[in-house]
Amino acid sequence: MPPVSWPSAASTRQLPAMPEVATGAGGDAGVPAAPALSTLSATPPSAGRAVVITRPRRQAEGLAAAVGALGRRPVILPLLDIEPVDDQQGLAQRLACLDAYALVAFVSPNAVDAAFAHIARWPDGVAIAVVGEGSRAALVRHGVDDGRVAIHCPRDPARSDSEHLLQALDLAVLAGRRVLVVRGDGGRELLPDALRAAGCTVETLTAYRRALPRLDAALTAALAELLATPNDWIVTSSEALRGLVAMVSAFGDPESVARLQRQHLIVPHARIAETARALGFGAVTLTGSGDERLLAALQS
Repeated sequence: MPPVSWPSAASTRQLPAMPEVATGAGGDAGVPAAPALSTLSATPPSAGRAVVITRPRRQAEGLAAAVGALGRRPVILPLLDIEPVDDQQGLAQRLACLDAYALVAFVSPNAVDAAFAHIARWPDGVAIAVVGEGSRAALVRHGVDDGRVAIHCPRDPARSDSEHLLQALDLAVLAGRRVLVVRGDGGRELLPDALRAAGCTVETLTAYRRALPRLDAALTAALAELLATPNDWIVTSSEALRGLVAMVSAFGDPESVARLQRQHLIVPHARIAETARALGFGAVTLTGSGDERLLAALQS
């Protein structure tokens, strides 16, 4: 079925064969703790239960179509806006020199898409590192796969982050060589710092900017409607989840925050699951990286 698209403006359930997620409790100031929930029922959700897709709009549409093909009702509600950097010419000039690097690391699908707007062909002999299956899929959309290019990613799809990417890299081979990290504004420093500590010459490149949507009347109404009933929320960013809680908190109604915390979250990364628990969510399913795992969670 076609997706609904709104204007922009506990217990952790784990799918089989996925590693256990830490279950330490916590909470942000001003956010009431959610009540403990029992293990989720194995009964399939009703067709009326919406699947709220919170990715940036461009990345949400393909997943929404796949959700609709399952007979579920997708709702696109972007919780992050992806914006281009101002200096596109400077970005293009930096990306024209990729053959000078031994490795180029992309921290997100957005980094891949923003960079490949300026890349006609990936240079031979330059390896790629990505933190998850979403970024690998973005590379494939741009004609790059591991048939021609060495692509490194975390071995465990449930741990798609910089820490586990580093474990998959041969840092001794990279020592003394140039590495480029392509990311959004305000990205984590863990990956560049660890590569420098291993002896790499590291440069970073900001390829896009992230912004939370403006909480206008349309978005307020959309959130209130979605919180009125239980739904499944696919959340692929800790930053977006924190922004969601901040927006609902801005309603000034503690019950709205409590209703949000009772919603079922489906997340691809352990860090997002940990963020969700710290924010008081009681029903979180960790799937591991990749849309096929997110979709499988909707059918389990």
